[in-house]
Amino acid sequence: MDKSILKVAVIDMNNGAPNQGMRGIQEILSRFKTDNHIDLQFDIFDLRQKAEIPGMEYDVYISSGGPGSPVESEGEKWENDFFQLLDQIEAFNTVNKEEKKYAFLICHSFQLACRKYKLGKVTERRSNAFGIFPITLTKDGEKEEVFEGISNPFYSVDSRDWQVISPDFEAFEAKGAKLLAIEKERKHVNLERCMMSIRFTDEIIGTQFHPEADPIGMKMYLLQEEKKKLIIDTHGEAKYLDMLNSLDDPKRIVLTQSVILPNFLNKAIGKFQEA
Repeated sequence: MDKSILKVAVIDMNNGAPNQGMRGIQEILSRFKTDNHIDLQFDIFDLRQKAEIPGMEYDVYISSGGPGSPVESEGEKWENDFFQLLDQIEAFNTVNKEEKKYAFLICHSFQLACRKYKLGKVTERRSNAFGIFPITLTKDGEKEEVFEGISNPFYSVDSRDWQVISPDFEAFEAKGAKLLAIEKERKHVNLERCMMSIRFTDEIIGTQFHPEADPIGMKMYLLQEEKKKLIIDTHGEAKYLDMLNSLDDPKRIVLTQSVILPNFLNKAIGKFQEA
């Protein structure tokens, strides 16, 4: 294989729903290609709506967030295809010591993987979480290459009706998985903090939050009357205005977007160059 070419499969889990995440992923890939002077090629697979699934000819797989329940899809063909792809990536990496394939799972994809590997309880939240929130790295997270250059806590866009709680650490140990980040501490709320990032294997990592989110996309969301009302009703007008004002803060989502997925891609590139 020509190591100067990086082939990326982007799996669209949005089921046709309008979103900013896919644009964010594509912008990061295009910027990474330019910044690193490499021949990066990517293809998009509309999995839930069109049953499109990539084959094993790609070096990197990025699977997006998406709407709806990550539980009700159990047994559906598209979900089985997704799980089979994860199994194929793991099997490939087991027998190939030099060349590896990498996967990054975002939000809905992350929740599905947690259910597949039985690492915790996938449950519906009492209320929708939407906004820019602090996220806490664990000790393993502080040593994680993908988070190198990030602060602790760091800020990211969180948008979900579901969550993964109650980590099963026996399952983590059996899998060789590591819990990298958890939800911010809420001293006045008697609710369990959910898992925000897991390294499933040496080559497969996932986040509950959206590392692809950028100020442009987030501002488009925040200015929608429905989202504005939701945040003000849940958190108050001061919190809403703080979110708007923080969009261009270089220490918040600008930093997160510039660090996490590029670090993931850098890890893949480094492995290819070593091979």
